[in-house]
Amino acid sequence: MLATTLAEIGEQFGLTVVGDGRVRITGIAALDEAGPEDITFLFSAKYLSRLPTCQAGAVVVSPKIATALTRPGLIAEQPRLAWARIATLFDISEAWPDIHPTAQIDETAELAFGVSIGPNSVVRAGAVLGLDVALGSGVVVGENVHIGDGSQIHSNVVLYHQVQIGSHCIIHANAVIGADGFGFEFDPAAGGLVKIPQVYGVRIGDKVELGAGTTIDRGALTDTEVGDGVKIDNQVQIGHGTKIGAHTVISGTTAIAGSTRIGRYCMIGGAVGIIDNLTICDRVEITAMSLVTQSISDPGRYSSGTGLMPSRQWKRNVVIFKKLDDLYKRLRKIES
Repeated sequence: MLATTLAEIGEQFGLTVVGDGRVRITGIAALDEAGPEDITFLFSAKYLSRLPTCQAGAVVVSPKIATALTRPGLIAEQPRLAWARIATLFDISEAWPDIHPTAQIDETAELAFGVSIGPNSVVRAGAVLGLDVALGSGVVVGENVHIGDGSQIHSNVVLYHQVQIGSHCIIHANAVIGADGFGFEFDPAAGGLVKIPQVYGVRIGDKVELGAGTTIDRGALTDTEVGDGVKIDNQVQIGHGTKIGAHTVISGTTAIAGSTRIGRYCMIGGAVGIIDNLTICDRVEITAMSLVTQSISDPGRYSSGTGLMPSRQWKRNVVIFKKLDDLYKRLRKIES
């Protein structure tokens, strides 16, 4: 358990201390669950009513609500960013092993200094693992895969052949990178589908994080690409040949069809669907459960679908929705 003081935390992260900086801090916790040696975070003034009953030893707040503090604390222009940084002091990282005797490593693979490989992992021919790369248990690294320095690949991840992973990436358990894209063409003569070979690979930039169970398909005519600093949540599907710009964030269970182009600094909510061959410009935000069926050329926030309502009301509105085209035509006729 790390033990430090409020003053030491403030000094380390450049935050202003309010009250007694000698307060002992041994952990972080939620506002309603923090104890006398925990530091907690008040992200918005709408939670001020919970502050009087909070038992935390210290609270991180923004300058706008600093006057409401009745206990020691830290002032941060961006409390959530301060949370991200302070939490690193209390992060219990997974212990990575040396090279386990059950690991299978091809003699042509290149392993740099400090590589660790867990039980029953496989590293195939021509693979290159950079400095301090860490593989969990049951990881499969395919032929000619390159993994950059300091990247962490958690248990049961599968990296197919010719996948490139940048430096300081984190890939969580059960992710599959480089499986075949979903490409078939119907052959009338044979009366069935013909598989289109997916001959290109996947390229992942530096400092990318991929969530558990996420799948990124390889390309048929071009590599699938994920830019530097991209963060992808759990169980996201990215289709073949898609290109995602740097520092874009994608929430869980989103599905992106093939050959889509997504810009830099985009924010895509959970369970969003994006059809194939679209282009989405930089700095677009798409709210949860939206269906994107056309390209977006202007930055901004976009939504689709209908808001939640009682089922009886929704059923009545659906009937009206089906008649909108006819109503629109009648209105145009009246106006003309």
